[in-house]
Amino acid sequence: MRIHDPSIVGKLAELHVELQYGAALSDLTSLGIGGTTDLLRIKKHESLPDLLSLLDANDIPHKFLGGGSNLLVGDGELPWVVLQLVRPEPDVVLGRMITFCAKNDLGGMEGLIGVPGTVGGALRMNAGAYGMQIGNYVREVTLYRSASRKVEILRGDQISFEYRHTSFAPDDMMLAVILELPSKPYKEILKGIRICNEKRRSSQPLGQKSAGCIFKNPPGASAGRMIDELGLKGLSVGDAQVSDRHANFFVNAGHASAKDMLALIAGVRERVQENFAVSLENEVVVWNA
Repeated sequence: MRIHDPSIVGKLAELHVELQYGAALSDLTSLGIGGTTDLLRIKKHESLPDLLSLLDANDIPHKFLGGGSNLLVGDGELPWVVLQLVRPEPDVVLGRMITFCAKNDLGGMEGLIGVPGTVGGALRMNAGAYGMQIGNYVREVTLYRSASRKVEILRGDQISFEYRHTSFAPDDMMLAVILELPSKPYKEILKGIRICNEKRRSSQPLGQKSAGCIFKNPPGASAGRMIDELGLKGLSVGDAQVSDRHANFFVNAGHASAKDMLALIAGVRERVQENFAVSLENEVVVWNA
């Protein structure tokens, strides 16, 4: 979708919103897949309510984009514009935040080292690994709630954190978080970080374009193990491919389209259903065009 009205363009500038025409979302997602649309980069959080009012008044549909690391975007010209906060501080990147905390003797987050994306994205999906999840440490979240068109502050006990799921609405935008982390010596944290990094390097396709795990693990089971047992590593549709290192990672091995990736996801899900009577649920977020 494109914004052509000069009056809207002028108002965006007044709201400190940078308009990038025809941005390719394939450049903004870790899968390297996605069509084109106008990108609105928000430089001031305070402008969010007025920005959303402007878009509503002009019937301009929108989606919020974070770090783009757990996202599969449709092909072609997209029917909505994309909103993204300009990140002034590097600590919003998950890995840098974990390192910053470690240097200040604050642990507990070691399991998420190496997970791509932002802190906001980790909050939205309650990211976790190696026996921990970020929701356990959340004490307060400041967010923009599209439903109320207001900036709100929620206590941790007002938020439901479940396995790869939270009570945040899809169009809520995370602005800030307060985490309560346990004190731990830096050397001990660093040891845990190294162990987690070694595990990831040995089992995940870190050098390829992926969105992390495609499917959630069913209760008491492993999606990757079931896919592996079916001999589906290396299965491909076009350039969309099941990783030969981790069967729950699907990679863009060249110039995969969203159509390719969705067909691969559907095919693998069907095979797992047929052989294990298990219906796999997506962990990756899909934005269909």
